[in-house]
Amino acid sequence: MMSNSYLHIESLSPLYEDVQQSGIFADSKYFVDALPKSSVTSVLERYAIEREQPSFSLLKFIQENFILPQTEQEAYSSASKSIDIHLNELWNVLQRNPDETGGTLIPLPYPYIVPGGRFREIYYWDSYFTMLGLQESGRLDLLENMVKNFAFLIQTIGHIPNGNRTYYISRSQPPFFSMMVGLLHTAKGHIILQEYLPALEKEYAFWMDGTDQVSPEAPTYRRVVLMPNGAILNRYWDDHPSPRPEAYIEDLHVAKASNKDPKEVYRHIRAAAESGWDFSSRWFAEEQQMHTIQTTDIIPVDLNCLLLQLEKTLLACYQQNKNEDAIEVFIKKIKNRHTAIQQYCWIETKGFYFDYHIQQQKNTDRITMAGCFPLFLNIANQEQADVVAIRIKKHLLSAGGVLTTTLQTGQQWDAPNGWAPLQWVAYKGLSNYRHQELADEIKKRWMHLNENTYQETGKMMEKYNVQDIHTKAGGGEYPNQDGFGWTNGVYLAMREETEKK
Repeated sequence: MMSNSYLHIESLSPLYEDVQQSGIFADSKYFVDALPKSSVTSVLERYAIEREQPSFSLLKFIQENFILPQTEQEAYSSASKSIDIHLNELWNVLQRNPDETGGTLIPLPYPYIVPGGRFREIYYWDSYFTMLGLQESGRLDLLENMVKNFAFLIQTIGHIPNGNRTYYISRSQPPFFSMMVGLLHTAKGHIILQEYLPALEKEYAFWMDGTDQVSPEAPTYRRVVLMPNGAILNRYWDDHPSPRPEAYIEDLHVAKASNKDPKEVYRHIRAAAESGWDFSSRWFAEEQQMHTIQTTDIIPVDLNCLLLQLEKTLLACYQQNKNEDAIEVFIKKIKNRHTAIQQYCWIETKGFYFDYHIQQQKNTDRITMAGCFPLFLNIANQEQADVVAIRIKKHLLSAGGVLTTTLQTGQQWDAPNGWAPLQWVAYKGLSNYRHQELADEIKKRWMHLNENTYQETGKMMEKYNVQDIHTKAGGGEYPNQDGFGWTNGVYLAMREETEKK
């Protein structure tokens, strides 16, 4: 586990809670990224004394006792630069070096890319899509360093956390590590599989923890769920049912509105943060109401596709080193998960893949881009892919690419927003099954939206309004961020696909 020498923001209690509930900073993430100028003990001792004084100012106290975070790319100007120059220069702006640490930041041994804006640390699933761009920019060195960092996190923490902050340790994110290893494997050959086998095994053990503890009477444990047919599928989870430090006041408000046990609500909120889709009607019992969030009650189709990919990667490792016992085990695991995804997530009458509700034992009926992951990872058959393509064209294709969901709720992972990783999933998934015309149309619309926004603003954005391409994206707990790692990566990868034709 992670050393206690790093700052755990809860150790600053009650100052931490007082700051987060005070509203002195517009963004709840701002303070938890700050660096105390002296020991936690001395800061809290001063706080206990000074807060009793009539003239006490909480903001002044924080400014005097903490180094507040800076956003480095604010000083970077892309005025009059082409998008190519901008993206190549931006890798250097977004790079962080191993000696950069302090406060809640977990130091990493190798250089890495951060997304940008308020996101001042590495993020798990963002990084795969960022790596696509590094690959196209000829930055294999940086791509490999990032994979090494993730292996380091797996070996030291036991899994890849949401990001390299102490307040993210209790949860992960969509498990793209095997696909990151796949990028290196393509570039450097078979030696990569054996080099990263211990990390791949440990990541798998994290997601599958509790497999031996579930039963028909108690079918769920942490991230594993025993399905009615005896198969094991997975869900998102977080071990700490408390408000997220980086969204403390927001989580308090949601829990209060729910009239449920706050711990139950916090767990659902944190699990949705682990999904990367924070937040979306996908996780809500009532599509417009976040306080009805029910993430841990849902089997997500995309998560299980990614874990099937991890199982296939482990099988390739065992086949390479001729581990016959492991080969036999993983052939069975792959068959079981593949069958279960098809049984519980595919709805023949609706021609689409859906999430599955554990308690209700039925699908959620929400059409989302998560339903394209079986195409992205080659799990669907051709007939299924043909119908999914029709559904995507009818329900999700929009002026600037594909929508995240069909519902407009004010949440950022709903309409009218589109996100770079899901455009890539759509493009590659449809291409895998020879729906090239639709795939190319999505790529073209998304790239044009990126280019037009860049011409107007000089920025690549975290997310885009793909329905009204002349309006900025909104929704969520914070303003739209610029930078932006995964948007840059997907744009460069899509452009390479265009140039190959």
